[in-house]
Amino acid sequence: MDELIKSIILGAIQGFTEFLPVSSSGHLLVARKMFGLAEAGLLLDTMLHFGTLVAVLVVFWHDIWGMIKKPFSHLTLLVIVGTIPTAIIGLTFKDYFEELARTGSTVGFNFLITGLILWIADNYKERGTKNIERISFKDSLIIGTLQGAAILPAISRSGLTIAGSFFRGINREAAAKFSFILSIPAILGAVVLQGADILGGNIEGVSMSSLVVGTVVSAICGYVAIRWMLDIIQRKSLKIFSIYVWILGSIILIAQFLGRF
Repeated sequence: MDELIKSIILGAIQGFTEFLPVSSSGHLLVARKMFGLAEAGLLLDTMLHFGTLVAVLVVFWHDIWGMIKKPFSHLTLLVIVGTIPTAIIGLTFKDYFEELARTGSTVGFNFLITGLILWIADNYKERGTKNIERISFKDSLIIGTLQGAAILPAISRSGLTIAGSFFRGINREAAAKFSFILSIPAILGAVVLQGADILGGNIEGVSMSSLVVGTVVSAICGYVAIRWMLDIIQRKSLKIFSIYVWILGSIILIAQFLGRF
């Protein structure tokens, strides 16, 4: 497949599925299997992540600027506390997660788990009363731990953090905002780690046009996905995503059983 087309496809998948509760890692793995795509290459993969980072920074620039001006604000401290377990899990089990992502052996089952968590969480969404200021450090620690667990392929990061927020009694608006803002250091961490590998010489050649197009597509699709999810969380049910990932996970499990995946 043409390199530019591959960049567009992967950029769109990364952008949309990073913030919709359906797992970007799982969808990228499935897309590569379906379309016969090779790995994106470390440099392109890094830029796709950078695109989604730009998207969340644009949507929440006002909150982020407030955190910069007040580095010891409650929201800033919540993000720091929530990032700690994510970083510990990610760094400790990095090689294990990368192997699972390479083989895709658990991806079908993990999609089913994501769907179940979303379905259960949807029943809690009306119960939340906590706004951002009432989120505790314990809440943040638990949600950050769930974010760390979502490094598993086909386990949705946004799905787990939003679900965790609902389970902890956080209201819809605060759950969405905290989930997406908490993703910033996680995505930034991935970009930094991949950047270190690039500086170490672990890099595949890719054209500048493919890098730019893939990054822009990822950023635009990420922006659209965030705006869409903010509306969905406020007005609609998450169960449609459960049904979607259950169908996808079931298809993958059948394909794996038949030796086609």
